[in-house]
Amino acid sequence: MRSFVHTTGPSRVIFGAGTIERVREEVERLGGARVMLLSGGSPALRKDVERLREGLGDLVAAEFDGAVMHTPVEVTERALSLVRERRVDCLVAIGGGSATGLAKALAVRTDLPQIVVSTTYAGSEVTPVLGETVEGRKTTRSAPEILPETVVYDVELTLGLPVPMSVTSGVNALAHAVEALYAPDATPVTDALALEAVAAIGRALPALYEDPSDMEARANLLQSAWLAGSCLGSVRMGLHHKLCHTLGGAFGLPHAETHTVVLPHAMAYNASAAPDAMARVAHALGVPDAATGVFDLVRQAGGPTSLRELGLTEADLDRAAELATAQPYPNPREVTRTGIADLLSEAWQGRRPQPAAGSAPDLRPLTDEVVASFDGCANPRLRQLLSDLARTLHGYAVRNDLTPQEWQRAIDFLTQAGHITTGTRQEFILLSDTLGISSVVDALTNSRTPETTSSAILGPFYVAGPPAAEHGADIAGGLEGTPMWADIKVTDPEGTPVGGAVVDVWQSNEDGFYDVQLPDLDGPVLRARFTTGEDGRFTFWSILPSEYPIPDDGPVGRMLSAVGRHPYRAPHVHFLINAPGHQPLITQLFVRGGAYLDGAPGQRDAVFGVKDDLVTHFTPHTGPTPDGRPVQGEWRLLDFTFRIAPSDGERAPTSSTETA
Repeated sequence: MRSFVHTTGPSRVIFGAGTIERVREEVERLGGARVMLLSGGSPALRKDVERLREGLGDLVAAEFDGAVMHTPVEVTERALSLVRERRVDCLVAIGGGSATGLAKALAVRTDLPQIVVSTTYAGSEVTPVLGETVEGRKTTRSAPEILPETVVYDVELTLGLPVPMSVTSGVNALAHAVEALYAPDATPVTDALALEAVAAIGRALPALYEDPSDMEARANLLQSAWLAGSCLGSVRMGLHHKLCHTLGGAFGLPHAETHTVVLPHAMAYNASAAPDAMARVAHALGVPDAATGVFDLVRQAGGPTSLRELGLTEADLDRAAELATAQPYPNPREVTRTGIADLLSEAWQGRRPQPAAGSAPDLRPLTDEVVASFDGCANPRLRQLLSDLARTLHGYAVRNDLTPQEWQRAIDFLTQAGHITTGTRQEFILLSDTLGISSVVDALTNSRTPETTSSAILGPFYVAGPPAAEHGADIAGGLEGTPMWADIKVTDPEGTPVGGAVVDVWQSNEDGFYDVQLPDLDGPVLRARFTTGEDGRFTFWSILPSEYPIPDDGPVGRMLSAVGRHPYRAPHVHFLINAPGHQPLITQLFVRGGAYLDGAPGQRDAVFGVKDDLVTHFTPHTGPTPDGRPVQGEWRLLDFTFRIAPSDGERAPTSSTETA
């Protein structure tokens, strides 16, 4: 059993487009009247700072635009003097991690409320963590008073963020999420937030690289920063963050860029000790290996991949390894001087990490090539279906690490199904039915009108063009069984009778066989075609259906046996209804109280065809029958009204010929 403690921070988050206009309202809500506006003085942010200043108006009592990376204490002291001089009672920061860090440093020294308007994807704005640099050494601490009272996310403010900065900022957020998954104090909440952030960042970065004005991609990145930052604020970080703080504080490397370069190498270092976390990251990114997947994501989006290009010299590596291992910290794999030296060397050179031992090769280029081969298809629907089928099958093979022997068994299975299939033995329909695919397609096609009778699968024993029968006819053909009188009505959803509806009916005999399975029978039995009268009704005699096994002497039957499933269907009668101006309905009626209606999964109806509103009473009776036919002993009454939907023209109708 997993044990954990989870604490949620009290920050108020305002997310959307144009939300910068709400900052003054937030200041007043917090009781502020003398605001200090903090920023990093970036020319790219000048217009946003001016807009925020105008929105705050007379509330601005001081302004400090000297925030820098890694929050040097000497910068904080200069800003603190201004806070005291101007009697500031509220801090408003706009920008990325530098402005946020300065606001936190001031808040922890003064207990002033702070509002952060985030313009990057760093995520530190939603954490109670402060990293400060003193004489070249960066240290971190966590306290409730460090957490900003309000965070404002305005997607519009990120549109001007250059793509390179967007990429490194996004990977910075990704690092928070990745390390949260193997943190010793992780919880189900942080796991969920982290995985959502990983998946969204994996989708958004390539989209943003292709189109920097993609608002949806930027919104996804900004939301991911919030989620990942929430993880950072809830759990302790490991090796990756320690290395980045060391490199930034001691060597002055840029914060987000350093995170971007180091992350895949830190992940590769920890992969053997955190296989579950890495598997979840890989799955969220849709890649076979987490560390190489992140490296490829960075490279695809044009981000930096080596510490050398960030300005670190090779001579600095030994000193960096010494600093990074000077003090213990939580990490899934033991941190050793030699191991960290090797990690930093790989990161300095910008080498692609080696995939974890036993991980599958990256087959995405092959899949992309196969999908691209359908680009010339003139039918867009066919192109979509084949492209998605290829991706799904390739993904299935990779996720399950299929062997050639396993795939050959699948090919042999399909070959055997093809050999056994005839006009009366539809093994592929049985396969579709027993895997539930028939029921899925049926539901997608026919379950969009809840006020009508539910549909059900056609099954493998439908025969087009059954013999026409008059009302009151006996379709049992003299076969033994409990007599059953069916009084069926067809109406529209409002209950108006539908006259002229053509209804095909078919069922099994008392032993569970359909006529097509009984070669000694002379002609069709237990199947017929009726036409409803003006009152929407038709009647007929038959026999009570019974449970029966689908054909299990072929590959589908062997599959069911191999997985411990039975081949039986619950007792039912099939109906196919076609009426002018109405959508066709293929369905079944099940005998209430019959076998295989209840039980554990795998022990109910073998083809997953039962729906609650299709289970009905086949009521026992003795004595006189509705049409006066003499019956000795018990007979059953099936009295049911089908409600069919009018045609809407949006989905192509399925005629009885097409479904055959």
